[in-house]
Amino acid sequence: MVSSEILTDVDVSVLRSAFERQQSHQYRVASTSAAERISKLGVLRKAILSRRELIREALFADFRKPPEEVDLTEIIPLLLEIRHAQRNVAKWMRPLKVPTSLPLLGTTSEVRSEPKGVVLLISPWNYPWMLTLGPLVSAIAAGNCAILKPSEHTPNTSRLIAEMIADTFSPAEVTVFNGDRHVATALLELPFNHVFFTGSPAIGSVVMEAAARNLSSVTLELGGKSPAIVDDSADLEAAALAIMWGKYANAGQTCVAPDFALVPDTIHAEFVSALIDAEQRLRDGGDLSSAGYARLVSEKHAARVSALVVNAVEDGAECAVGGSGSPSERYIPPTVLTGVKWDSRIMSEEIFGPVLPVLTYSSADEVVERMRATPIPLSLYVFAADPAVADFWIENTRSGGIVINDVAIHFGNPDLPFGGMQNSGIGRSHGHAGFKAFSDERAVMRQRLGNPPIRRFYPPYGPMTQRFIDWLMRFAG
Repeated sequence: MVSSEILTDVDVSVLRSAFERQQSHQYRVASTSAAERISKLGVLRKAILSRRELIREALFADFRKPPEEVDLTEIIPLLLEIRHAQRNVAKWMRPLKVPTSLPLLGTTSEVRSEPKGVVLLISPWNYPWMLTLGPLVSAIAAGNCAILKPSEHTPNTSRLIAEMIADTFSPAEVTVFNGDRHVATALLELPFNHVFFTGSPAIGSVVMEAAARNLSSVTLELGGKSPAIVDDSADLEAAALAIMWGKYANAGQTCVAPDFALVPDTIHAEFVSALIDAEQRLRDGGDLSSAGYARLVSEKHAARVSALVVNAVEDGAECAVGGSGSPSERYIPPTVLTGVKWDSRIMSEEIFGPVLPVLTYSSADEVVERMRATPIPLSLYVFAADPAVADFWIENTRSGGIVINDVAIHFGNPDLPFGGMQNSGIGRSHGHAGFKAFSDERAVMRQRLGNPPIRRFYPPYGPMTQRFIDWLMRFAG
């Protein structure tokens, strides 16, 4: 029996059968040692390495993702995540001894991390390899069974994932169901112990509502409009290059890509000139129609991003570089918009494409006030040579993560918890945070004394009981 199914019509009985098979097997998986989990992760790592060229081909077929970007953003971060888990899972699994308060003298206490059980991983199309298998690494490290639902918008990659999982794991442990949104909807009706979803806030709320019907815990990795704030002390050339790379890589289809840039009005023209130079440097004279620049995932998505550009220009913005592209070819060039209004459509939704609005500000307080009035972003990027300026933005803003003088690189550090807040996400992933996302903390207390002090507070109550209570009140107060 293979550990993957590709469904065109929703067969709920097939889904339920796979789920129940994992439910029956979950306690065996939960009892696995650190060595067994390390071995499973090693098998997954070898399966990935042996399919490097197939992964590159699948992602190019889905949206012409350059092979270099596949290696850098899909394969290498995943391999690093696996190695990090292998090196640390024994420590993560170890019970944590905690202190015992004086009234409970005679007891010992510890916290144990135990697997959630059977988990559902629903992944997106923008980084379909990394964002499907990254959460699986954490789920395996934590000792869970898992059902994966990759995106239907990247069929070649999703098919390869299903084939690899079928060759690597027992279906009682890990299985894949490919199909459209109806498959995901049917899966969400099942009482999973945990649901891990990566995608848009709109769909995230639907997933959370469905999970709530089964009281399933959730991790939601969402998105939002992540600003890049440029201070007048910043190295403008370096800032422009980093921000443009964030829009160039994967054609801007990245949840942690800088969505728009904020720059002091006094250096606006200089910074826009630096962005134009950065775009030329990244292109290096190449033709953007070549294989070195990704396409948008679908005509529909390309048309939406193109319409944002057209609408902004009609509303008074100007294209310093780029333009509305050719949606029928899923092609949108790296685009810099100036003169964008705060109330324009492009500033009201996540762009998720290679378009960068550049807006100006006259004071830091003005930006802080505006950020506090909008949803908390997944990421915030600050470019400043002055450490005090960087500290100001850290202390006066909120975001899932913040990077000083670069963009998006925090995603690649498995020692950092990754995630958003409210509209940009719930929960954390990667490394130890990912292990904890797929674990439940269990309190364990052992009473070592036959007649412990706590017995002094048992009824029947009398004068001696009251004296003990009064003493305890003084101690607690």
